[in-house]
Amino acid sequence: MLVNNLCHPERRHARTSCAPAQSKDEHNGKEVMKVGIIGSGDVGTSLARGFASRGHEVTIGSRDPAKLRDFAKENANVRAGTFEEVARFGELLVVATAFDGTKSALDISGPANFAGKVVIDTTNPLKFEEGRLPGLSIGFDDSAGESIQRWLPGAKVVKAFNIIGHNSMVDPAFEEGAPTMFICGDDAAAKTTVTEVLQSFGWRSIIDAGTIEQSRLLEPLCILWVHYAVRAGSRNHAFKLLTR
Repeated sequence: MLVNNLCHPERRHARTSCAPAQSKDEHNGKEVMKVGIIGSGDVGTSLARGFASRGHEVTIGSRDPAKLRDFAKENANVRAGTFEEVARFGELLVVATAFDGTKSALDISGPANFAGKVVIDTTNPLKFEEGRLPGLSIGFDDSAGESIQRWLPGAKVVKAFNIIGHNSMVDPAFEEGAPTMFICGDDAAAKTTVTEVLQSFGWRSIIDAGTIEQSRLLEPLCILWVHYAVRAGSRNHAFKLLTR
């Protein structure tokens, strides 16, 4: 995994009107969502596999969709498209781009195509300087999560998946117990939808950290995760919140 891709409440709530429209799969009776994923790196492809493995219809986007042709053929329920096609297709959308290319990707996708939809933001605003471990390009008084919400004012943005390696985003398994996923966003119903996605992916400890402004706290956790990964030579670690 490239360094810039390193990290990119346990009860079920009643579904609300914010939840993406779903249909019944005639073959297995499962509820099926149309999921659009903006970005085709390790995070995007890992989440595409995860959603597809749960029976959802997935379109994953790239500036060059042709490079995803083999990936789509190898994964049932997945097809490739342009960013705009993905944004139009998805009832639930995922932003999984490197942050320095996110604004461009969203502009190409068409911000109007995100209006009224739940958008999962997985990004981290990483900064790379020669001879130093990665840091944040923005932070403390702003964040990637807040930026994406500003760029997509009609969307319901929820920060999630940014504090764990792509290899553990779906079906996380650690010998020392269940890891915690922190999320944040301004829309309570959207956070319920994302919580349900996480539960379907095997996450048992999910903590709502508050509004999208709390991305200012979650994104630095990625830096801690990355620095440990580099020093330990491993990406098999996660955070856990313990209470008593």
